[in-house]
Amino acid sequence: MSEKFRSGFVAIIGRPNVGKSTLLNCILGEKLVITSDKPQTTRNRIQGIHNVEGGQIVFIDTPGIHKGRSRLNRYMVDEAGAALEGVDVVLFLVDATAKPVQQFELLQERLGRIDAPVILIVNKIDLISREQLILKLAEYGKLHNFREIVPLSAAKGEGVDRLDRLILPLLPEGPAYFPDDILTDAPERFVVAEIIREKVFRHTGDEIPYAVAVNVEEFDEGEEENGLIRISAVISVERETQKGIVIGKHGAMLKKVGTLARKEIEQLLGARVFLELFVRVRKDWTGNKNMMKELGYE
Repeated sequence: MSEKFRSGFVAIIGRPNVGKSTLLNCILGEKLVITSDKPQTTRNRIQGIHNVEGGQIVFIDTPGIHKGRSRLNRYMVDEAGAALEGVDVVLFLVDATAKPVQQFELLQERLGRIDAPVILIVNKIDLISREQLILKLAEYGKLHNFREIVPLSAAKGEGVDRLDRLILPLLPEGPAYFPDDILTDAPERFVVAEIIREKVFRHTGDEIPYAVAVNVEEFDEGEEENGLIRISAVISVERETQKGIVIGKHGAMLKKVGTLARKEIEQLLGARVFLELFVRVRKDWTGNKNMMKELGYE
């Protein structure tokens, strides 16, 4: 008798910059969520659909849990917390190069309230020695009763293939939640906006990324079979000085961001794209409830 099909939801949580989005992209085998070395790159919950033999695992990538300062910070922490509701498994991701107690302290209270099994993922093991890893694994084992502790390197893909075998038996029996030919339930507009935001993150200074939001205002696929997809997007910043940096001298930075984003969007959509970008100042939008809502952070 063949085994029954299993399906369920798995939340990936952890502090900022521990590699949650990199891990999800590695599991899926495709780039779904944006990554950068800047804190709080991920702002919204994003679902990645992973089909395996005998089941479907829906991973939920979440913003890094940190001490919220601004309204936007608190929004991101709330998004991460909400992702834990009703999930079947939790992957708690930590950075192997950091001190275990520091990685654990902000999440200890949340972990204590979770009914679902928690698997500890110790990421970035390629950056420490084997002796250091053994000591840290022992220390984590004393901090919480984890279902499993899995050391891996998401950036290099080492140890990631083990996760499917650990997670699937923990999911309930039931049908797939999504068709097997889609990678995410996120709208194309959202993914396109994220790609543009990533290029701004990667190619501007440390001050700019936190103040940036991107909205796709036009997405026109046209009527001709081989026609261009026309996309118009607005990059919002908080100050005039930031606008100047994003645009760059003689528009060089905006052109670079647009070119890199267009190439990736064309790969995503499988079509030629005409991408038009604008930069708009929305003064102190990260602390304004109404402007945050307009920019997609509700």
